[in-house]
Amino acid sequence: MCAVSDTPSDAPGAPPVDVGDRGVDLVAGDDGRVSTTAVAKAVVGSALEPVDADAGVRAAGVRDWRRDYLVPYRDLVVAGTRTADAADAVARTGLAALHERARFHRGGDTVPLLDATRTWTAPAFESVTIEGVAGRDTGLSVPHHGRRLFGPDVRHRLDAWVADGIVERGFATALHTVLDRPEWLDLSDVTVVVLGAGAEMGPQRSLLRWGAHVVAVDLPRPEIWARVIATARSSAGRLTVPVPLGSAPQDDDALAAVAGADLIRQLPELHTWLVGLEGPYTLGTYTYADGATHVRVALAADALAQALLAERSDVGLAFLATPTDVYAVPAEAVAESRRRWDARGLSGLAQLPLRAVGRFTPNYPGTIDTERGPVGIADCLVPQQGPSYALAKRLQRWRATQSRRDGVWASLNIAPATRTRSVVRNRALAAAYAGAHRFGVEVFEPATSNTVMAALLVHDLRSSSSPARPDADIAHPDDAWAHQAAHGGLWRSAYAPRSVLGIAAALGLVTRG
Repeated sequence: MCAVSDTPSDAPGAPPVDVGDRGVDLVAGDDGRVSTTAVAKAVVGSALEPVDADAGVRAAGVRDWRRDYLVPYRDLVVAGTRTADAADAVARTGLAALHERARFHRGGDTVPLLDATRTWTAPAFESVTIEGVAGRDTGLSVPHHGRRLFGPDVRHRLDAWVADGIVERGFATALHTVLDRPEWLDLSDVTVVVLGAGAEMGPQRSLLRWGAHVVAVDLPRPEIWARVIATARSSAGRLTVPVPLGSAPQDDDALAAVAGADLIRQLPELHTWLVGLEGPYTLGTYTYADGATHVRVALAADALAQALLAERSDVGLAFLATPTDVYAVPAEAVAESRRRWDARGLSGLAQLPLRAVGRFTPNYPGTIDTERGPVGIADCLVPQQGPSYALAKRLQRWRATQSRRDGVWASLNIAPATRTRSVVRNRALAAAYAGAHRFGVEVFEPATSNTVMAALLVHDLRSSSSPARPDADIAHPDDAWAHQAAHGGLWRSAYAPRSVLGIAAALGLVTRG
């Protein structure tokens, strides 16, 4: 869901923002400018302060945040992973600091973001529901390298990914369980609200194929809705979409022309619509936007989640986490990475000059002592994605952490690196992805990623041992997503990801050429 195509509000030299009907945004500074950079720096420093005051001081001292934000984001994970209470403190403080700096602007009025859904309550949307006409898929099948894998082939692929270090064993175990319990894929009793229904990584196609009720939210763009509606028609599920009150579309073309809502600008109206939706349901956030707008849309989704959770007890949350972030990983992954480092050679890299190979560094030079034993810190942040992307994705992890501690069902799963359109538009990332296999990292195609991650969501919804459950036996919030991570090999690679990024891109350019 590319929320809007604004010029980033933290661009150097950007003019003061005319907030007008801008909807969700961050507070302006004394100079009248909205700076995502300044807000992010303050929020990260606030989140660090109660658990590692020295790291908070270091974050406050960073002069060039756009270039040097990587270390403070790593410090957040290191500080939070030592104890479960520390992780909770980071999440709660970070969320509070971010929302303290968030506002909603409409018609010359400005209110704190979390007050927006109480300030504007008039309805603006009604529902149109489409019934699919296809039969339900009765088992889990996975598209992979131009083929569709079924049954034993899916199991073989899952085990191969584990053997190659592409996913954690818990990921494969969860999907093996879904294969063992095909009745779980009858989702006729499941409702999922998909924020970002047009996103390549969203689960709606698979959910509809398995008979779910999908409530779709995305921008009012006919090209998005024509595709989503066509998918629903040829599925076994139901699709409900928001349309303006009184619009009464008579056919699919007319529906595509009026469907949708802008989450950033119409947050209160979407809340009014969703709060009356029959439940229970899961609110799934799969939104994306470029630059500073990504923070705005992530904040809008988070404010919507907070408002719904405050008014209903039958709403759960779902997110997809990016593999290119910082994570605390189990000691077994660290040990495997170190074995690979000790066994490394020039096989497959013989064309590189030795001076280039000499710049490679090990993935885990050390471990962190925690109350549950030593853990490694997988620092997979990619500077090309930028600090706004890092803040938007960290916001979702904080929300999942806090929600589970508050007794809310919250599924957050790490998806593998994937060749989505947003990635391949970035030439440097596209080249690095093309060369990543040289370093033990597998980059997935969108159809593979969204299918397996949708199946993992089904596992979280159905399993009594799901890490998404607030009563799950989990020693630390980090373990909830580390256990069944599909990181694409980044955690078990011999090499620190940023140390090979440039070489991977160079090799990728040759490969693509």
